Amino acid sequence: MYEIITTISKWMLPCLVIFIPLYALIRKVPIYESFIEGAKEGFPTAIQIIPHLVGMMVAVAIFRDSGAMQFYLQFLKPVAHWFHIPDEVLPIGLLRPISGTGSLAFVESILRTYGPDSFIGKVASTIQASTDTTLYVITVYFGAVGIKRSMYALKVGLWADLAGFIFSLIFCSLVFL
Repeated sequence: MYEIITTISKWMLPCLVIFIPLYALIRKVPIYESFIEGAKEGFPTAIQIIPHLVGMMVAVAIFRDSGAMQFYLQFLKPVAHWFHIPDEVLPIGLLRPISGTGSLAFVESILRTYGPDSFIGKVASTIQASTDTTLYVITVYFGAVGIKRSMYALKVGLWADLAGFIFSLIFCSLVFL
């Protein structure tokens, strides 16, 4: 079964890269012109969300560099120990809703230290894949379309991130231990 999944994984992206242009050619879609038109339509949106992105990047830097993340981790560690959650993955769970790149740096550090086939490496990778950058998504997408009231989406997103974190731990414990 592992060999089948590995083979599918290796061939999925190349097949998509070949299939999409072929499908467009069969349907007689002007590929390059369609791409350029889409890029033109996306450019104003990109310019519109730049202030939101800058604000989010500044907030992430302040959260990380001010010591706030370490402050919150201090309070979470006793709870994590009680639930047998590895200390190494706590920063990922805390930072992932805020910054995908920041949490990816922690995952990369875990993979370098413990290896990708270690239990902690598998847990870190699963958490990274099972959660989202909720604050980033709300900032960028809601800012792009001008939605001001995002509290309900924020609550649902953060609850979903917590669920992704918890179920990643449960799933990895059941499968890899």
